[in-house]
Amino acid sequence: MIILGVILLVLGFVFGISVLWTLGIIVIIIGAIFWILGAIGRPVGGRRIWF
Repeated sequence: MIILGVILLVLGFVFGISVLWTLGIIVIIIGAIFWILGAIGRPVGGRRIWF
């Protein structure tokens, strides 16, 4: 999710589309939250490990 967020940020910046910029920021934040929860051993979405 973090990589997708970065891609959206870059595309939003290059093409000047503010919606992509905003979505990229939101996706990066959600990805960081999931990463932190997974790192502390807390199950995310009912699963302990995501492949």
